[in-house]
Amino acid sequence: MSIRDVSQLNNLAHSLDPLNMIKMAYDEFGAKINFATSLGEEDQVITDMVAKIAPAIEIFTLDTGRLYPEAYTLMAKNKAKYAHLNFKTYYPDNQAVEQMVNTRGINLFYESIENRKFCCRVRKVEPLQRALKNVDAWMVGLRRDQAPTRGKLEAVEWDESNNKIKFNPLYNWSLDQVRDYIKINNVDINPLHALGFISIGCAPCTRAIKPGEDIRAGRWWWENPNQKECGLHNNPKRP
Repeated sequence: MSIRDVSQLNNLAHSLDPLNMIKMAYDEFGAKINFATSLGEEDQVITDMVAKIAPAIEIFTLDTGRLYPEAYTLMAKNKAKYAHLNFKTYYPDNQAVEQMVNTRGINLFYESIENRKFCCRVRKVEPLQRALKNVDAWMVGLRRDQAPTRGKLEAVEWDESNNKIKFNPLYNWSLDQVRDYIKINNVDINPLHALGFISIGCAPCTRAIKPGEDIRAGRWWWENPNQKECGLHNNPKRP
């Protein structure tokens, strides 16, 4: 599929709500699309929607080895509640992790942005590439108002880094809309959200936000907000 086709899909997606965008994506790609969940509020919403409209879509999580215990509890809840769904977990290469920790230290990410991005590459980006190896498209829970780096997010984009089509069903939703869906549909979420954790990643790199802070302020709080991406969602084609 060409970038021109991506533009056509994007134009069509603009007229659809998230549920029907997911249906469109599955109708278009079938088994050649999967969904990446980091178990955040947005991802829990999409998981619930997939269960209702396209249960054959594979749902995968990247377990970096440094997630909060609450994330694993939520993974178990999802598998019990949505027993008909196909959940998979991908892990980083153990030899790569061992070499990184032995040469750069267990908490290398605090020492420099280069180290932090290297850790993300080992623990997230390489496993993602394996997860996407046999598909033509993938789906994520990104929203425009999550971060400055996502302000011009589109419903459907060309993911140049992975050479795949990328669907963002909640691209134009607000956090209030996400939480309304969670409440109305009784969707399970990570209990850390109630403690001020809006965006939850690896434990050493995530903290609760303070009143008035940006919703991504709790991620890599020692870095500039305009560069706070782990490498999973870089898009040089996005303005």
